[in-house]
Amino acid sequence: MTAERRRCAILGAGGYIGQHFARLLADHPWFDPAELVSSERSEGRRLEDVWLLSEPVPPSLAGVRLRRRGPAALAAASTELAFSALPPGVAGPFETALARKGIAVFSNASDHRLDPGVPLLVPEVNAPHLAVATRRARGTAPIVTNPNCSATGLALALAPILEILRPRTVVVSTYQALSGAGFPGVPSLAITDNVLPYIAAEEEKLARETGYLLGTIDAGRVRPADVRLVPQCARVGVREGHLESVTLEATRAPPERKLRDAWKRFDPLRALDLPTAPHPPIELRTAPDRPQPLKDRWAGAPARARGMAAVVGRVRFEAPFLRFFVLSHNAVRGGAGGSVLNAELAERTGALPKRGRAT
Repeated sequence: MTAERRRCAILGAGGYIGQHFARLLADHPWFDPAELVSSERSEGRRLEDVWLLSEPVPPSLAGVRLRRRGPAALAAASTELAFSALPPGVAGPFETALARKGIAVFSNASDHRLDPGVPLLVPEVNAPHLAVATRRARGTAPIVTNPNCSATGLALALAPILEILRPRTVVVSTYQALSGAGFPGVPSLAITDNVLPYIAAEEEKLARETGYLLGTIDAGRVRPADVRLVPQCARVGVREGHLESVTLEATRAPPERKLRDAWKRFDPLRALDLPTAPHPPIELRTAPDRPQPLKDRWAGAPARARGMAAVVGRVRFEAPFLRFFVLSHNAVRGGAGGSVLNAELAERTGALPKRGRAT
């Protein structure tokens, strides 16, 4: 890679996911977060004054002031990439306008997920789907989305074993962290001493997006995987880390050790040397009480990839049913870190516009 970093913008830098973008990009070797874009509410404030995370604010960005910047202004400032933590409804038109200005967009928002020409991507699972972005109109930069945060962990856990088991049905129950609702999130009196067994539209997203992630490319479009996904989603009183209970009905009956070996060996990005890719992307736990959000949400190595690995545990295979738990950090692997890894894959594979194309 060239020593020159691409000039980037973080959209929604005053929010929870936006600040995870800032944390991950502050010293990134390829991308320079030169623009911190915010809403009117945070405009003019320094990043350190609006910091929400328990992790420390990056020193290089702490004193940077958040600004309101539109697509034209960002293009005029030679912005090449935008990392979007914008809310649904706002994200869609803003991201489209950026792409038309030649600025590549890597989005955590849901507005463009499953749009024709917009890859829905978890690089270890479906890196070839990045080719879908080439179907966008000439003169525009790509928009690439990462999926629903629960779909990310589920797809990572299923990808190494799908062909081995060829399941008919996957039943998943999620125990989702409070931070998945954004900031300030769920009112304390609603979640204290309680579990909320409904998250609006979450089950539909989880089923639909996991099917796309595990699907194949057919005539330039994604054909979803031929597996029935049956989800139930609940909000629990955990700050970060989505835990999922998975029961899979298989049509094959290999020895359980073959499944464990498949998870352990799974590392399809190793040769690409992407800075934020965890090695391995799946960590297998053998203790009967793991994974746990408090102990496992920051799984992932090297240091830049903390929180990027999914953790699988409590594996039990009594054919035809495989049962296990998977945990992933909803704001890192399922949020900002997923978008950063998508951008790294696009850079490494030549999917980004050549330098100087933003106009």
